[in-house]
Amino acid sequence: MIKATTTISHTHSTADTITLDETARHRRRVKMVSDNGIEFLLDLPEAKLLHHGEGLVLDDGRVIEVRAEPENLLEVRGRDTRHLLALGWQIGNRHLAAQIESDRIFIRQDHVIKEMLIGLGATVVEIRAPFDPEGGAYGDVHKGHHHHD
Repeated sequence: MIKATTTISHTHSTADTITLDETARHRRRVKMVSDNGIEFLLDLPEAKLLHHGEGLVLDDGRVIEVRAEPENLLEVRGRDTRHLLALGWQIGNRHLAAQIESDRIFIRQDHVIKEMLIGLGATVVEIRAPFDPEGGAYGDVHKGHHHHD
C-alpha cells in the first residue's frame, strides 16, 4: 500500500484532495482514501492535527491536499477585547478545543456551553465552517477533550 510519511505546509500541484473534519484530521497512523479514491496509509512519526492546505506526501511523490470539512460551530464574540479574553478563559477552563481569532472564538456546538456563554454576556451564533483549533500546551489539543450532550 502507498504510504504518506511526511507532510508539507502548503501545496502547489496535487494529485488529489482529502476532506476531513477536525477530529478525522488528528491522526498518526490510519488507512485513508482521498476524495477521488486514492488509497494510502498515513504513517506519521507522531500524531498531529493536519491543517487545511497542508499536503500529505505519498512515497511515490504525489501530494494529497488536506481540506477542512465545515462543521457545526459556535462563533463567540465579546463586548470588547477584555470581555473576549474572559470568555476565552471560561472556554479553556472547560478544556474545550477553540479556534482563536482577534475578535472571536470558534468552538464546537454545545448547548450547555452556549447557554453559559450567553449568560456571561457573549454574543453566540451557530455557524457552519472549517474548524482549526489551537494546539494544546503539550502539543495535543485532544487530551482531556469532552462534549456536553
